[in-house]
Amino acid sequence: MRITLIIFFITAHIGLWKLFEKAGHKGWMAFIPLYNIYIVLKITGRPVWWLILACIPIINLLVLLSMAIDLLKSYGKIGSVDQILGVVFPYIYWPYLGFSKKVSYIGPVKQIPKVEKTPIREWTDAIFFAVVAATLIRWLFLEAFVIPTPSMEKSLLVGDYLFVSKLHYGARTPKTPLQVPLTHQKIWLTEAKSYLDWIQLPQFRLPGLTEVKRNDVVVFNYPLEDHPVDLKTNYIKRCVAVPGDTIAVKDQQVYINDEIGKNPEFIQHSYLIYTKGPINSKYLKKHLGYNHDDYEWYGGENAYVVKGALQDDIDQIAKLQVVLEAKPNKLNRPEPVSFVDNSIVQWSTDEFGPLWVPKEGVTIDMTPENVAKYSFTISQYEGHDEVEARDGQLFIDGQLTKQYTFVQNYYFMMGDNRHNSADSRKWGFVPEDHIVGKGFIVWLSLEKHENLFSKVRWRRILKLIE
Repeated sequence: MRITLIIFFITAHIGLWKLFEKAGHKGWMAFIPLYNIYIVLKITGRPVWWLILACIPIINLLVLLSMAIDLLKSYGKIGSVDQILGVVFPYIYWPYLGFSKKVSYIGPVKQIPKVEKTPIREWTDAIFFAVVAATLIRWLFLEAFVIPTPSMEKSLLVGDYLFVSKLHYGARTPKTPLQVPLTHQKIWLTEAKSYLDWIQLPQFRLPGLTEVKRNDVVVFNYPLEDHPVDLKTNYIKRCVAVPGDTIAVKDQQVYINDEIGKNPEFIQHSYLIYTKGPINSKYLKKHLGYNHDDYEWYGGENAYVVKGALQDDIDQIAKLQVVLEAKPNKLNRPEPVSFVDNSIVQWSTDEFGPLWVPKEGVTIDMTPENVAKYSFTISQYEGHDEVEARDGQLFIDGQLTKQYTFVQNYYFMMGDNRHNSADSRKWGFVPEDHIVGKGFIVWLSLEKHENLFSKVRWRRILKLIE
């Protein structure tokens, strides 16, 4: 794919070479960084000081987009279709314009007579630029996200609408360019795919303000999904361990590098409630503050399990006359884990690890235990064609591998609702190239009721995410 990107770069600049020649400039100048921007400014008649803006990160993308459109206008291409082709497919359209005998330089933008636009044309141009601007904002700065599940409950509620900051960790360059703008996996209101995976570009991350840190609330692409990386379903969890950490869960408490990890302010677990008699949903809602979806019958007479609750809430519940006992629900029976060999490694929700989180450039010995823990990660996310774990040994492309050096960083994510969260304890590490951004601010919060109407949670609007 890196070769594909190089080919695109070369073909676009060959087209720019020919366009330069048509405007009376040396064609080879198209391949000189910054100087080629200066020549474009001369061709289009824009101020030379735009060159300074073209060097400022993020702002330069808007400036370069405007310059590309101006360049097309200077060669008589003022139609919306021409501008879309020139902006989206410069590696095809610019060479076409450069080599076409029908296309010639007509002068700086200000000297080109303005064409009277029809209402349809004006709407088309407005929509085009609105889509381009929204796409750039969504890619570089902020992306909207809604909380669909209670895995972060109390910290983030189902129905919270939030903005995800791309600036914190740096935006990723697109991997799947053939996609309907402002969509994710499907076209709105349909089941049709919104993308074609014929072209997959190498992915890079632009410089960010910070790195992913422990306890950050992070949005990422769900690793196990069968889509291109940038189009996998978005998940949101809390990062509890960063590259190089060793994580363990003992009796529900997270430990990082053998030290007690910081618990989120609203950490939740499930609890067992034993009562003197049956409790209906209205009683739970009135006295315990829980909806009927938050609890279920446990299996014994007048016994319930509350799926996610704060310790303070349980202390209050235990004081109610109808309650005989309220105690933690320990999930310590070994459960299947998708990313390790369960015949060797047996962990549970509350008794997990210890597990070292892979770090870029670090080499580990592929002992039978490490093969059991890391062969899945190596096979899925490290870019190898063929990885096989056999008899406690690791084979990459048919060759026995006794040591392995990781090529990227990984993170361990968990929900604050620890007993009601599908997270890294189940499906493994989050690769660095799957990181989307940092949960930043709640801009709207809606609580749905049984009558399907929603109630605005006014206190949560403009709440910063911590």
